[in-house]
Amino acid sequence: MAGGHAGSGSGGVLALLNDTRYRGIIAQIALIIALVALGWWLVHNTIENLRSANIASGFDFLDRRSGFEISQLPIIFSSESSYGRALLIGILNTLIVSAAGVVLATILGFLVGIGRLSTNYIIRGLSTVYVETFRNIPPLLVIMFWYFGVLAVLPRPAGAIALPFGSFLSNRGLQTPTALFQTGAWATGVALLAGIGAAVLLAWYARKRQLATGQRMKVLWPSVGLIVGLPVVVFILTGLPVEFEYPTATRFNLQGGFQIKPEFLALFLALSVYTGSFIAEIVRAGILSVSHGQTEAASAVGLRRGQILRHVVVPQAFRVIIPPLTSQYLNLTKNSSLGLAVGYPDLVAVGSTVLNQTGQSVEVVAIWMVVYLTISLTVSTFMNWFNRRVKLVER
Repeated sequence: MAGGHAGSGSGGVLALLNDTRYRGIIAQIALIIALVALGWWLVHNTIENLRSANIASGFDFLDRRSGFEISQLPIIFSSESSYGRALLIGILNTLIVSAAGVVLATILGFLVGIGRLSTNYIIRGLSTVYVETFRNIPPLLVIMFWYFGVLAVLPRPAGAIALPFGSFLSNRGLQTPTALFQTGAWATGVALLAGIGAAVLLAWYARKRQLATGQRMKVLWPSVGLIVGLPVVVFILTGLPVEFEYPTATRFNLQGGFQIKPEFLALFLALSVYTGSFIAEIVRAGILSVSHGQTEAASAVGLRRGQILRHVVVPQAFRVIIPPLTSQYLNLTKNSSLGLAVGYPDLVAVGSTVLNQTGQSVEVVAIWMVVYLTISLTVSTFMNWFNRRVKLVER
């Protein structure tokens, strides 16, 4: 009887092992245990090494005086400010150049991607040359090209190139007028937000009405009136509460206005042009994924080429475009760390300075990881939401 029980027990174990579902669960449990053990070993080993090197761990260093200056300042900062504020400057600079790069790269990518499919030989050829050139050059070289090959050879501030609207371009960057808002300017900002909200509600109502009745309601010009016209009217009624400080050329320099430094320009243009070449191919692939039957049907009902592209092709192409487009946005954000090569004070550059002064390598690297992970998850969440909003709903 005992032998029979033992045999049935071993047979039950073999049956569980032969079941792919239970075998997968056992493998996952074993993997989790191994990862936890590896993580514990790494943390323990790191703590022991820091202790043996007499390096204090923790984030108390963030409150200490930084003692260095930063060239690109979105908020107030001085050498008397803390390391924590310095890292905040780096995070803001990373977000600024990444957001600006995403906007320009998206515009370039969509224009060039559509241009690659143009029936005009010149447009198609120029678009192809742009894509094939910048896709095959490392982004660091593109940054160096803009910084040393373009911006560095511009004239000095004394001989700066005069641009429209009182702006100047020199080897020290772009000097533009800056707006000085007066009392009452807040009303224009409130009107702008109200106009955007009203335009969103109008678009929602128009879509709901179209789904219910099939009648298409024009929302473009009413939305323009709400977003642009309403703030302009409020701006005029409040007495034009803004003054502009224009840059002026002196004998050796440019004074006044707002300066966009060459480090930012080089990184911004390089990331935009480089990422735009990849987005162009994504857009081209998305458009080609739409069957010719769709375009032929749209043409048969009298739609022009631009209308077909805007109302038929692009909405269907989005389901192919958005997933890889998200990856390109994340790549652009991470590539912003290459600005260290030209002295742009992003998160990595500022963090490297903090690391060298404090020796808190583990903490600084942990901050890098958390910030980039947060940015990546935020962008991915937004793009997934947008993908759900624009995807085709079959009836």
